Amino acid sequence: MKMGGVASVSTNIGIALGICLYMFAVCSGDNTTSWWEVGGETKLLQEADRIIALPGQPAVKFKQYSGYVTVDEIHGKALFYWFFESTHKPHQKPLLLWLNGGPGCSSIGFGEAQELGPFLVKDGSTLRFNNYTWNKAANLLFLESPTGVGFSYSNSTTNIIQGDNTTARDSHTFLLNWFKRFPQYKSHEFYLAGESYAGHYVPQLAELILDENKKTTDENKFINLKGFMIGNPLLDYDTDQNGMIDYAWGHAVISDELYASIKTHCNFSNVNLTRPCWDALIKYYSLYDIIDMYSLYSPTCPLDRPFAATGTNTDTTTVASRMFHRVDQSTSRIVRYDPCIMNHATVYFNRADVQEALRANITKIPRPWILCSAEVSNAWKDSTFSIVPVIKKLVDEGIRIWIFSGDTDGRVPVTATRYTLKKLGLNITQDWTPWYNHREVGGWSVTYEGLTFVTVRGAGHQVPTYAPKRSLQLIRHFLANKKLPSTAF
Repeated sequence: MKMGGVASVSTNIGIALGICLYMFAVCSGDNTTSWWEVGGETKLLQEADRIIALPGQPAVKFKQYSGYVTVDEIHGKALFYWFFESTHKPHQKPLLLWLNGGPGCSSIGFGEAQELGPFLVKDGSTLRFNNYTWNKAANLLFLESPTGVGFSYSNSTTNIIQGDNTTARDSHTFLLNWFKRFPQYKSHEFYLAGESYAGHYVPQLAELILDENKKTTDENKFINLKGFMIGNPLLDYDTDQNGMIDYAWGHAVISDELYASIKTHCNFSNVNLTRPCWDALIKYYSLYDIIDMYSLYSPTCPLDRPFAATGTNTDTTTVASRMFHRVDQSTSRIVRYDPCIMNHATVYFNRADVQEALRANITKIPRPWILCSAEVSNAWKDSTFSIVPVIKKLVDEGIRIWIFSGDTDGRVPVTATRYTLKKLGLNITQDWTPWYNHREVGGWSVTYEGLTFVTVRGAGHQVPTYAPKRSLQLIRHFLANKKLPSTAF
């Protein structure tokens, strides 16, 4: 679906660059769509999505695009994207898709504007350039998924089931259609990355891409997936919940009595939790109202929290609600230097001039833009109990997999991830080893057969927010398939 007016098309391609790229294609025998071979109609579609500048944006030399891609014509489902070419030599860099979780949280508002994107919100009117933006390592694509998240929408309110499988299918359709709009990236190495509930999104999308690649003989439906990286990911309901409680007790934020009560009454391997278990968990969740469980040692914002619709769903019959019914109430706690950055993001993306520059909200969605949608989260009907079988399958397929964990996150803590990794039963080729960012220990790593696990010292749930320099180091080594340095340098 093409939205918005058509801008003028720039055709000034440097002669030297053209000759260089032409010779490269001829010598390599590359018959894919090249950067200088994009057809006139496709150029117009790309230019219609081109962002010249956003309000309050610092000047940059790389190109950026945003807009809508239809994923379901019948229900009018359209997903919103924001794409940044790499800061240097984009024609030589891989393509990386970033997904935030929730379910129901915005990859634009979190990933781009608070974590790893080139433009971080400084206040409600100004953006600042992120010196550690990940588009220094890759061409960077952010997607608001599923429909109902951020600027993404559906024209139908019936027969739309929100859940893991629908999200994976829609994201796959988005990619196929996005590559039609940007065919010059079709042959690039493609990677996925995300955090939190993207521990579901990313492996499930990777699995679907691989399965569909095997089925098709149409090169236009083939996606050149090479690997994925997920941070502080929700992977297994049992180990995630047990790890969360063990971390809280081990970090002295719950009492021995409450810890014993949860351990006695809660069997997280069972999808139906008992009333005594819920009573104990409610006491645990009260922590989220007084400290930042997403970054245990960070300050909290003294302002009101207008940025996320909240919900109090305690329906014990739904796996998704049991796992995430508190997420929308507590994601406000994720901070770095400015504990109120979420407020700033909400103000910024609700501005009419910002939406116009992004070509967003062109259908006048009857709701404000919010960081996390409780409506989406509470409507989640399909949440896979464990992603461990999917991870095992992808390891066997030879997909490059890195899992990283900020070690001050109490919501999806390093403890939980370590429990989950044990379930995989992979052989260790290099055990607990420190890795370095110059002279400082950045964290620790474990190399398994087919998977790498990395901790990031002193970082909370949103690792790039708290450890931007080390997060850029992380993505660069992942994309290059190189181990992190084990000695100071």
